[in-house]
Amino acid sequence: MTADYDTLAKTIAALTEGETDQVALMATIACEVHHADDRFDWTGFYRVTQPGLLKIGPYQGGHGCLVIPFDRGVCGAAARTGEVQLVPDVEAFPGHIACASSTRSELVLPVRDASGEVIAVFDIDSDQPDAFTDQDASSLGAILADVFAK
Repeated sequence: MTADYDTLAKTIAALTEGETDQVALMATIACEVHHADDRFDWTGFYRVTQPGLLKIGPYQGGHGCLVIPFDRGVCGAAARTGEVQLVPDVEAFPGHIACASSTRSELVLPVRDASGEVIAVFDIDSDQPDAFTDQDASSLGAILADVFAK
């Protein structure tokens, strides 16, 4: 099964309508996205809790890293640069943090609030190599913007 992003976007919009609590929004998105696609092995948020530091937020899947500095790993790179990180082979990514040994590829998107500030990153890991596409990144980015940047 691969994600039907039109349906996923509509479902998330309906479930999150009127909600302003960021953790509740993150929990709902993590759950819906995780169960929308068989490629998604770990799906969740790392929240910016202080300058240069991410802490785990709501997620689905096995245990995740609790703390990630902006200067480490794929999630740190997304938070530091504010750019999507689409990594077909995590072993080839300098400084990759192996929170789970099963992870082969990763997609991490910065999450911005209405002022454009990065408040979190949305991390999706796959146990398949080269699992993610530019379409995944753009569709998920649009969903995140619809929920958090309004």
